[in-house]
Order: sequence, then C-alpha cells, then structure tokens
Amino acid sequence: MRRDLQRALRMALVTLILTGILYPLAVTGLARLFFPWRAAGSLIRIDGRTVGSELIGQRFTRPEYFQGRPSAAGSEGYDAEASSGSNLGVTSQELHDRVAADVARLQRENPQAPGAAPEELVTASASGLDPHLSPAAALWQAPRVAAARGAPVGEIESLIRERTEPRTWRILGEPRLNVLLLNLALDERYGRLSKQTR
Repeated sequence: MRRDLQRALRMALVTLILTGILYPLAVTGLARLFFPWRAAGSLIRIDGRTVGSELIGQRFTRPEYFQGRPSAAGSEGYDAEASSGSNLGVTSQELHDRVAADVARLQRENPQAPGAAPEELVTASASGLDPHLSPAAALWQAPRVAAARGAPVGEIESLIRERTEPRTWRILGEPRLNVLLLNLALDERYGRLSKQTR
C-alpha cells in the first residue's frame, strides 16, 4: 500500500508540474511571442495611463460620447470579473421594465435621432462586456454627440464611417465599431470637454 501511495503522489506531482506550471508558461510565452498585443489584454494607454481594453466594454454616460450596449455584468454593469447576462427571459417583467426605461431615456437624451432607438442599445450581450456597436446604432446617436461637441453631424458621421471595422476575414460577423476607440477618436479630434469621468 505504501508503494501505491508513493506512486500516486509522484504521479500527482508530475501532473501538477506539467499541467499547472509548464503548460501555462509555454502557452503564455508563445502568445506573447506571436500575439504580443492580444496576450497583454489589448490594453489602451494614453499618456502612460490605462484607459481601457479593446476587448471589454465600459459605461459612457456623458452626452459627448457614444454609448455602448447595456451591461448586466456585476451590480453596476461592465464588471469584467462578473461577466454574464441578466438571464432574464422574454416573459420577465423586470426585463420589460428595464428595456422600457432605457428606451425612454434614450429617446429623451437623443431627441434629434431618427426613428426608434436601435434594439442593441437596450439589450445586453450575453457576456455583458461587448465593446462593439453596429454602425447604425452609432449613427443614431450622432446628432446628440455632434450637438454636445459643437461639431457638424456630417463630421461625426464621417468619423463613424472611418472607424467602422469590416467583417472578420470579409465573411464572419457584421461591420462594427469599438465604442472606446470611437470615443477616443472623438477626444483626439475635438478635445476632451471636461476632466470628469466618462
């Protein structure tokens, strides 16, 4: 029995070293070698300060910024440590109430927007951290952003078209905009209107 126990402990130790230490180090090393930008979390730094990640959405509430999809990740939303959807179904009154409140808020904040608020601006993604919007959802917000920035709507619409990412490999997904990168492009072109948080 003692020999069996020693053999099992040796096997557990070898497995721990191979799968718990060597394999993660090898994968991390290869990722940093071949995909250094992605392996570091796609963090965006401005003036030495990290302002976000290309891969994780964040809340923008000020009128001079484009807003992304709502988030149910964590108690305040956009919590990368609590990535999840709300798990509320189509029959949920709580979901209906939240969507109705979001639609009313969006219509109030975007009085010059054409038509109804796009669906994606009132529905959360499965992860709650989607950093992208469709060009249509960004264009819908363009009049508000233009008014807040004191810029012509046409310029804001041109910026949206410039920042639109095509389908992956031209066949997968849909054209999209990264909300953080779009808002940073606004700051670069028109300056930050305030030092307050977004």
